[in-house]
Amino acid sequence: MSQRVKIVIDGSNFYFKLKDLKLNKLLSFDFRAFTEFLAGKDKIIDACYYVGRIRQDGTKKTEKLFASQQKLIAVLKKSEIRYSFGYLMKTNGRYHEKGVDVQMATDLLASAYEKTCDRVILVSSDTDLSPAINKARSRRMKIEYIGFAHQPSNGMISFCDSYRLLSSDEVSKFTL
Repeated sequence: MSQRVKIVIDGSNFYFKLKDLKLNKLLSFDFRAFTEFLAGKDKIIDACYYVGRIRQDGTKKTEKLFASQQKLIAVLKKSEIRYSFGYLMKTNGRYHEKGVDVQMATDLLASAYEKTCDRVILVSSDTDLSPAINKARSRRMKIEYIGFAHQPSNGMISFCDSYRLLSSDEVSKFTL
């Protein structure tokens, strides 16, 4: 029997895992095919990519980052993947994503309490999500962790109902 699935993608985490594999071509990544691959025969009721919003501060670096992010948003829209913004905070010259984990956790819990889906496919190795995962599972929500074979999160494997570790070859099929 087909299940209703929600796909939650931690954008920064996903980007850096692809970068490790030398596949960080998000602007030519086929997100639609990727989410369909993850869902298999199940029905995707929602797929969302969570990322920190680039704020322009007049520097060339932020202008370039902002332009790239706008292109990524266009790719996501074309693929019918929803996106949700946290924000980026700059400290000591480095950017740190804020609010993204909270949004993902809130969506996990909302799905569990509102029973909007049967399973959440979580593409994130961020163990900060474990309290939300545990609470969602206590509400009988099935959580599947999608990780990467070159750098799996043992914590996420232990927190979730099931897991899949993607190889470089599996992921490379979605780079155009």
